[in-house]
Amino acid sequence: MSEHNIVVFGGDHCGPEVVAEGIKVLKTVEKYSAKAGKFNLQEHQLGGCSIDTSGTPLTDAALAAAQAADAVLLGAIGGPKWGTGAVRPEQGLLRLRKELSAYGNLRPCFFASDALVDSSPLKASVCRGTDFVIVRELTGGIYFGERKEDDGDGTAWDKEPYSRAEIQRVARLAGFLARGRGDKKVWSLDKANVLATSRLWRRVVTETFADEFPELKVEHQLIDSAAMIMIKNPTALNGVIVTSNLFGDIISDEASVIPGSIGLLPSASLSGIPGQNGKCNGIYEPIHDEREIR
Repeated sequence: MSEHNIVVFGGDHCGPEVVAEGIKVLKTVEKYSAKAGKFNLQEHQLGGCSIDTSGTPLTDAALAAAQAADAVLLGAIGGPKWGTGAVRPEQGLLRLRKELSAYGNLRPCFFASDALVDSSPLKASVCRGTDFVIVRELTGGIYFGERKEDDGDGTAWDKEPYSRAEIQRVARLAGFLARGRGDKKVWSLDKANVLATSRLWRRVVTETFADEFPELKVEHQLIDSAAMIMIKNPTALNGVIVTSNLFGDIISDEASVIPGSIGLLPSASLSGIPGQNGKCNGIYEPIHDEREIR
């Protein structure tokens, strides 16, 4: 029987409660499917709970366990208790993503059942049939660039660096996903009319799909326009959407309200394309953070 080592980060607030339900599912699969193998679960702390016990949002031991594991199951981190001070829960998650090279974040938006359509804040006639996946670049861009805090002079800034390699690999992941889904088109969201990084993004995405996925059409869309389309006519975006770290963070939260609640949607952060080029690290979690789900 095959064995799978899974590191479990319950995290903060509702995180442990959510993870507990996921573990029930894993145990049920383990019980009734011999093919699935055995799941060895190892619990560690991440986020605010880790700050409280060790002074850091992610200990070296917890990180090492995650790096050695076959997968990571994560609940939610953060909360008002830890505020925006020098040591924050989110720093642990950013470090985890970076150290696992989990550069591609998959965030689907769909209705698990047609019975849930009426729970959407959008009219059923508008949102029925929505089915897209946002592929968010996760380990580059403004969240990992240089920054300057306000040191009393009244100014602060953040830099958004992107390299060709970072853009190319997430575009490749989006293309692989679209090909597997049978989609004909991939949407790429940027702000190329203003940002230099977006112009590089658009150029590299275009070249990558032309070279590696010629059967797929790339539709470039400005992020603000895409945000309007997502509410006015979400099914127009059906398929795969690829975008940068900051834009993906924001627009995937916007997308989450379409099915009625951010608490209904899953998320996977991957270090590569599963089944290709060795081990693919994966962080699996709900899209929501520690906030109460309404």
